[in-house]
Amino acid sequence: MPLTLGQLAAVLDLSCTQPDIVITTITCDSRQVQPGTLFVAYPGVSVDGHRYIAQAVAAGASAVVGEQDLQLAVPYLRIEDGRRALGYLAAAWEGFPSRRMGVIGITGTDGKTTTSNILHSILRAAGQNAGLITTVSAQIGDVALDTGLHTTTPDAPDLQRYLRQMADAGSAWVVLETTSHGLSQWRVAGADYDIAVYTNVTHEHLDEHGDYAGYLAAKGRLLELLSEAQPKPGAPRCAVLNADDRSYPWLCKYAVPRSLGYGINHGDVRATDIVYEPDGMRFTTRWDQHRLVEIETPLVGRFNIYNSLAAITVAFLLEISDEAIQQGMVMVPGIPGRMERIERGQAFTAIVDFAHTPYALEAALQTVRGLTDGRVIVVFGSAGLRDVGKRRMMGEIAGHLADLAIVTAEDPRTEDLASILTTSAEACRTAGGTALIEPDRYRAMQLALRHARPEDVVIICGKGHEQSMCFGDVEYPWDDRVALRHALDVYLGQASDPPSRVLPTYQD
Repeated sequence: MPLTLGQLAAVLDLSCTQPDIVITTITCDSRQVQPGTLFVAYPGVSVDGHRYIAQAVAAGASAVVGEQDLQLAVPYLRIEDGRRALGYLAAAWEGFPSRRMGVIGITGTDGKTTTSNILHSILRAAGQNAGLITTVSAQIGDVALDTGLHTTTPDAPDLQRYLRQMADAGSAWVVLETTSHGLSQWRVAGADYDIAVYTNVTHEHLDEHGDYAGYLAAKGRLLELLSEAQPKPGAPRCAVLNADDRSYPWLCKYAVPRSLGYGINHGDVRATDIVYEPDGMRFTTRWDQHRLVEIETPLVGRFNIYNSLAAITVAFLLEISDEAIQQGMVMVPGIPGRMERIERGQAFTAIVDFAHTPYALEAALQTVRGLTDGRVIVVFGSAGLRDVGKRRMMGEIAGHLADLAIVTAEDPRTEDLASILTTSAEACRTAGGTALIEPDRYRAMQLALRHARPEDVVIICGKGHEQSMCFGDVEYPWDDRVALRHALDVYLGQASDPPSRVLPTYQD
């Protein structure tokens, strides 16, 4: 439903000279401008939208929102932060859908998608009409929608559209995976959070946030949004924090309506009597003296104890029954690219995992070490134009925890790939490990398979569910799971090279 410029200006606490102008669409992309558009300009990562204001006006924009002092032929709304303004404008455009349902935001460095899926599974087991938005997909009822090629929160207009569709479908709750980029770039502005969940805050995205303190501050914005949101009838307002994580003392300083901690060693909600098995885990969840629930799950690894505890703590807050929690934990679906086994009849275990941070790589390697008496062979890389410090850290972790590391490409972008690979490989060797370098990711998989023996584990880390890899400025179609299946088929004599999709590094 179209809104007037006056109505939209009021959302930003502004007035305007021509409030009766009817706005038919809102965009920050000048290529999408048509008559009736409200164009929002702000400095982007590589392009400043203010450069395209003249083009937007020429294309028929009825009004412009921007951060600079300008005089235009159309109404101009001057604001301090264009990204934040876009978030609230998009929410207003969709009728502030987050105010019609409960919103659970899940953030952290690692485990966000898994925790979101666990909680969604519990909510569904409890008979709740619950929506789910992750970096993998959006789930509206029984319909799954792809949310993009790479891993971040959808842009504000897309996010608010998903939320409106969920609210229109009668969702009581939405589980919203909330990335640090989604927070720092205000993609989630206009989303009224009721519960804020933190998995952990480890070493990642320092290229974006400068240092760990800056990264913590970006993550802390979710708690600020929680504090600012208006209470909703029947919805608890609470922060759920990992009491075993080093971020806990800092996050506890935020003034929020309520907070609960979870953990194995500390916290209000704790896991005890943990039993790790090759095909899952069993543990007891205790909430002080309130609740004691026996849990079984097909998930593996100590890190998934924490992910499970985060989701179960929210379930306790929502007064979901023990039976629904247990059923949801048993029925949690396999999550694409998260400890996903690829089985083609080989005599060893092959796994694809999204581990792309030092903490996640360490957790993944520790987990697969417990799955076998054989060797662990890891294929991993580190992204270009991103946090350079983790390249050496990940190499050191591979050197300590893997029997063989094969270092390969992972979104090198415009950086020199050889330099990236050398940094990680040298760190691995310095740590006492064995490292090989193979720039092509498919060839690296093949190399790992040639080294594998019966009972070994080959784990491909870093890309998980992602559907592309960036070389230069180009995103090339790529899926680790598809590539590994093909490499295994070639290894077993069931297919021949080359695969259907190759990267620029591939050589026949």
